[in-house]
Amino acid sequence: MAVSAEFKRRFAAATALRGVLMLLAGLYVVIWPASALTSLVVLGGALLMIDGALGLWSLTFGGGKSGNYWFDVASNALSLILGVLILISPLIATILTVTLLSTIVGIAALAVGIMQISVVIRERALYAHIWPVILSGVSYVLIGLVFLFFPITSSSVMVVFGGVMLIVFSFGLFGWAWKLYQRSKAA
Repeated sequence: MAVSAEFKRRFAAATALRGVLMLLAGLYVVIWPASALTSLVVLGGALLMIDGALGLWSLTFGGGKSGNYWFDVASNALSLILGVLILISPLIATILTVTLLSTIVGIAALAVGIMQISVVIRERALYAHIWPVILSGVSYVLIGLVFLFFPITSSSVMVVFGGVMLIVFSFGLFGWAWKLYQRSKAA
């Protein structure tokens, strides 16, 4: 099916708009990482609240019955309550959520690093050079310790990294939009 040049131009404009929005979001995250973390938690709280409310509505009025009725009621009610609590106090929710997630990431990184080091030392005869793997394991252990002892700071750094990735991706979208626009002129 042939696509008109006008449709291609609109698609290029929509792609460029996506790039602009992604660039603005990336700049916001890089410039104000703590505010971006709080915004993400508030957005998550709003989604939990809406999901819980719609789930309860569906169970009550929408005929959305499953085999686990009381489990569904409890999970939707908890989702609604958690969403409300997050929206009431987003700063406390951000600190608790970020600390918990950072602790989980820290423990996982520690476990991976220790496993890498122990495996390479135990099976060093199978490796031509064990130092790169040991260095990798030590890096994981250090990253795990940073996440465990500095959860808010490490999370802010990761948010900034995510913001930088948004900015890089936005330039990719700009390039794609330009290519689509050039194709629409050629058609």
